[in-house]
Amino acid sequence: MRRGNFIGTLINAAIFILLEIAALSMLNHNSQLQRVWFSRGTHAFMGAVWGGTQSIKDYFSLRKANEALAQENFELRTRLARFELQEEEIWEDSIPGAAKTAGDFRFIPASIVKISNNTQHNYMIIGKGSDDGITVGSGVITGKGAVGIVDAVSDNYSYARSFRNFGMSISARIGQSGSVGPMEWDGRSRDRAILKEIPHHVEFHEGDTIYTSGYSSIFPPDIPLGTLGHSKVVNGATFEISVDLFEDFGAIRHVTVVDNMGKEEMNRLEEEQR
Repeated sequence: MRRGNFIGTLINAAIFILLEIAALSMLNHNSQLQRVWFSRGTHAFMGAVWGGTQSIKDYFSLRKANEALAQENFELRTRLARFELQEEEIWEDSIPGAAKTAGDFRFIPASIVKISNNTQHNYMIIGKGSDDGITVGSGVITGKGAVGIVDAVSDNYSYARSFRNFGMSISARIGQSGSVGPMEWDGRSRDRAILKEIPHHVEFHEGDTIYTSGYSSIFPPDIPLGTLGHSKVVNGATFEISVDLFEDFGAIRHVTVVDNMGKEEMNRLEEEQR
């Protein structure tokens, strides 16, 4: 396009816009009825824009709201467990020879000294060890999920396999009382996993929260892990469901090591029955 034609096009466009503005102004000021129609049209348009914007904001805030509610739920359950344990200990102490509860979890706060997140076999080094009561087989959790299992300990440090590791799975439950299946890392994402072996007849919805099942000597029950995403049928019998994890493994700094003080007795009992 030549320079003269381009400038002419711009001038024509500017004149057209000015004429449209003038026409709308005249329409708005011509009569009371037209002003009402013009005002209603403007308000309807702005309402649609604001409503759509607010709906988008609400949609993208749902995950943060779910994370906050899940973490709050976990903290409340932890407090309730402490109160129940204290009440039980008082009752047991009042009865000579009463049996102590097996399978109590001890919680040990710790910091991450080193973490691997860029391989297929990731790990973390924790800044506490056997001198602090940490033992091999202890679980590693945060307020947003179960993140690993302790494989080795020294006096002051512990080595834990990260959940982002092939071959590692966590027993997870849909909701507080739903179906249970193994949850594994998807092998690619920093915050995505797959829940497997969910029976075909089980009803669930995208956005449902999943928790640790408690069917393990490693992790206590009802730790929030993430929310369900899309699903697919495998072999015509079970579902595989994607899970959006609450925990961001690239941002972990502090963890809690959970030690099931009854796990050795439980494992020994299982071995005796094999």
